[in-house]
Amino acid sequence: MNREFMEAMYELSHERGIAKEVLFDAINTAVLSAYRKHANASAQNIRVEIDEKSGEINVYAQKTVVAEVSDPHLQISLEEARALNPNYQEGDVVEIEVTPQDFGRIAAQTAKQVVIQRIREAERDLIYEEFVNRQNDIVTGVVQRHEQRNVYVDLGKVEAVLPPSEQMPNENYRYGDRIKAYITEVRKTTKGPQVLLSRTHPGLLKRLFELEVPEIYEGVVEIKAVAREPGHRSKVAVWSRDENVDPVGACVGQKGIRVQTIVRELRGEKIDVIPWSSDIKEFIAHALSPAKVVAVYPNEAAKAARVVVPDQQLSLAIGREGQNARLAARLTGWKIDIKSETQMEQILAMEALMGPPLPPEEVEEPVPAAQAEPEEVRREEQPPVPAAAEAAPPATPPVEVDSELFDQLLAELIKGGEERKSAEEPEEVLQEEKGPSVAAGKDKGKKASGKSRKGEKLVLKDLRELEKLKEVLPAAEGEVKESPAEGEE
Repeated sequence: MNREFMEAMYELSHERGIAKEVLFDAINTAVLSAYRKHANASAQNIRVEIDEKSGEINVYAQKTVVAEVSDPHLQISLEEARALNPNYQEGDVVEIEVTPQDFGRIAAQTAKQVVIQRIREAERDLIYEEFVNRQNDIVTGVVQRHEQRNVYVDLGKVEAVLPPSEQMPNENYRYGDRIKAYITEVRKTTKGPQVLLSRTHPGLLKRLFELEVPEIYEGVVEIKAVAREPGHRSKVAVWSRDENVDPVGACVGQKGIRVQTIVRELRGEKIDVIPWSSDIKEFIAHALSPAKVVAVYPNEAAKAARVVVPDQQLSLAIGREGQNARLAARLTGWKIDIKSETQMEQILAMEALMGPPLPPEEVEEPVPAAQAEPEEVRREEQPPVPAAAEAAPPATPPVEVDSELFDQLLAELIKGGEERKSAEEPEEVLQEEKGPSVAAGKDKGKKASGKSRKGEKLVLKDLRELEKLKEVLPAAEGEVKESPAEGEE
């Protein structure tokens, strides 16, 4: 190797951004491999020395000084070593130059492929390190081609891939289009680093705001949350560290120029910029914009909220196919149930009608074993109870009834039953005489006998009621007054 070759190596190191140590290490490895093939010295310990200024290459064989040589490729006798230098002792390592005469040409031919391969590997490592550090960042590239629904984008040093799942549904990627994309992942493969891009990731929207809004880039305004349905609509919650800076106004810009730039980059995707708030009620109300919210009833335990909106804005709050409510739920991280004022009134009326929920039934806790007393002790403490009292409930005290009043009522009931019976019999006899046939007379006779039995039942029923009355009526003198008229009734 000569000086021109070394200058070419330095220039290559500068252009490719590869450290010169990496290149010289590659040349060293290539020369060592070339010597082993040329001298058939695979079993020897070889050291290659390259002069970075002149480009001269020297090859040295390393041998150990021993008293008796068993392997001439790795060992040297003490006498031979002292012939080179009298200071050598057993166990020292002697370096003997073994550079061939025409080794420069052979080494250059053999080292060519090794150096090229090492340069490629070094470039791949550099590209990988560069894009790994740019992961979760935005890049600009040019569309190169389509292949199996994948879009390949040229990023300068590497060709990145935009998979179908990360492509926006309303975009057509044509050759030569310049697009901005979000780096989601960087993989190290045998063919070099593979960079995966996305046009649907919420981080793309966040990075675009950082590029267009200086307040966000400087840290005065902070993006707290992003919810996105790619190609259709997005919601961005912003917050300002400075009370004098309006976060929404800073992101929208004068006459909406800042947000319109982002909308054009995302091919017309609608963007709602809302103020972030630590108060969940206020944050949920802002998240449902452009709909106006009447009230918010949050449930901290379930992370759910019931939102009341005017009747005419119920559809606006829900959005087309529930899009507005869905984005608001993603933005806040809460479940949102939207009700109109009329629906809420009906719910409140129903809750008022049903009343508050019943408290849970109290379950008697078992007595711990340490506190439980023996059954014999508990029985001794309780007073003895008669067997009759345990078997039957306590009876009510007997009630005395006036016997004269009872006999009078009984006579009147019997008399009334006989009168009803005698009044029914003549009519039945007349019906039997007027009957056209014997069968009809039999039927009527059956009806008459039924009526007579009915009268007897009425008498028996009255008697039973009177017996019950005898048990219930109080027997105090003067409480019951005799009244013939009432008895007849």
